[in-house]
Amino acid sequence: MMQKIKPIFLFILFLGFSVSAQNTPWQSASFEIIKSNYKTFKTTQYAHVFSGSKHNIVGLAPELEGLTGVELPLDSYKKGTNSSLQLKFKEPVQVLVGVFQESDNAAYLQPNAVTNGKLILENGVTITGLAPVNIYAIAFAKGTHTILPNTKGLFAILGVVKSNQQLATRNAEKLDGRLWNPTYIIEGFSDEKPLFEIIGGENKAVIDEGMPGTEGIQGGFEGGRVVKVGDTYHMFPTERAGEKGVEMYYDRVKTKIGHWTSKDAIHWKRESTILQASGTYAITEDDNPMNDRRAAIWSYMPVFNEKTNKWYGYYLAYTVHKEIQPNHSFGRIWRCESTVEGINGIGGPYKDIGIIMEPGLDSQPWEGRQGVASFFPYQVGDKWFGFYSGAYPFESWADYPKKSGKGWSVALAESNSLEGPWQRKDKGLQPIKTIHPIFVENPIVSQLPNGLYIAVFDGGPEGWGHHLPNMMGYTLSKDGINWSEAHYLPIETKVDKWWDIMRTPLCLIPEGNDVYTIVYNAIDLKKRFHPTGTVKVKLNKDVMDSKLKELK
Repeated sequence: MMQKIKPIFLFILFLGFSVSAQNTPWQSASFEIIKSNYKTFKTTQYAHVFSGSKHNIVGLAPELEGLTGVELPLDSYKKGTNSSLQLKFKEPVQVLVGVFQESDNAAYLQPNAVTNGKLILENGVTITGLAPVNIYAIAFAKGTHTILPNTKGLFAILGVVKSNQQLATRNAEKLDGRLWNPTYIIEGFSDEKPLFEIIGGENKAVIDEGMPGTEGIQGGFEGGRVVKVGDTYHMFPTERAGEKGVEMYYDRVKTKIGHWTSKDAIHWKRESTILQASGTYAITEDDNPMNDRRAAIWSYMPVFNEKTNKWYGYYLAYTVHKEIQPNHSFGRIWRCESTVEGINGIGGPYKDIGIIMEPGLDSQPWEGRQGVASFFPYQVGDKWFGFYSGAYPFESWADYPKKSGKGWSVALAESNSLEGPWQRKDKGLQPIKTIHPIFVENPIVSQLPNGLYIAVFDGGPEGWGHHLPNMMGYTLSKDGINWSEAHYLPIETKVDKWWDIMRTPLCLIPEGNDVYTIVYNAIDLKKRFHPTGTVKVKLNKDVMDSKLKELK
């Protein structure tokens, strides 16, 4: 019996060794860059591969993890005007060169130019906005060498490894980088100095399934706002309540707005329910008063009105159709007021005042089937502006009510008071495209110490078929009207990544000494419950002041 089992056992051991070897990073070799000011980078997630560009690594074979690459100037290599790259080695090495699989593009190095290289990784790395990358190993002796002399076109230097390693050839099956829009500016992974340094945070969720207060919440949390009053944090999340024994999707329909408090943004206590959705599905396809227009309630934003000495709440109510995408449709923004005056009346109870924005004759096709899909008001001088959003846009009104596209956009509404009336600025003809071309969700606005306006927002998932940053983002404005291109915060560089999909930041709260607290929602795909986390970042005031000078 033992003799029959033994060969099988050895085969399993061998198979395990092969799989393990594929996932083991290759051993890096040191090198020196000669006669140029090119910088090096660590080959890892988000690495900035080319200077003068916004291209970053968003996927790589594990063998490459932690190697040292060379940041080549994008434009000069594409144009063929670059100076030659010379590297000095202390021992025999293999240089790993990434070649883009775009044979009809003269801006890229062609595979036939790598005459002395061996293909070791097909589809070995994903670089945003660029074609799939095959990786070749080129052997060099000890000494100084010119890398790929007399060739033209862009390539990537992804690492240098010791020559005595066995580099197993395989297809790493990393995705085509052209699926990603190359508009990423990731803090700490670009030519720019970061505005925020991630200084740490909790390495696990601070509110998770089974914790006190989560009873009756099947699906966790998504969106809302956190504010700090005195020494107490107040959080108003959307609770994806659902019902026990009902499918997971219903978590998104039967929602609540909860009120939670904390002294440290880590340990939270549930205080009350502010609002409760009906959870009733629509009976018609269009925006019809026969449907329950408060079937799902989301995105509660508390704002203190100093003139009336009261807290106002702005929130989103949806019609929900069970079959037509997006299921959450025809959003309406409601305003409510605390019945308790003063700053400490934040916990309510609240009474509804009425709808301030809704689909209608003032709507534009870009607001889509889901719009109006969020709202956040902020003050600029004597005037009030509000980010409002749309999603699943119609190309034209001829597509209403079912034929929608993809896109999550924001624009500005304006008013002379928090009470309204609120009007779409410039008639809402176009959304704001300067932040990100296809995804900005749930922006929350505050001001930095030098007066710059900053909005933190959900940067979009790398999941569900969407190839988006999967990080929270921020945008800046000098006047509260014109907003800069997005920057994204890779908090997993300083915090253990317990999530698969990053979702919405709920705040940017100053704590003193240029430190800010961010509470955020995220998704662990292994569980139904969407948890909440917290992280701290530190503001670089020199960068902040330079941004003020740069912005128009």
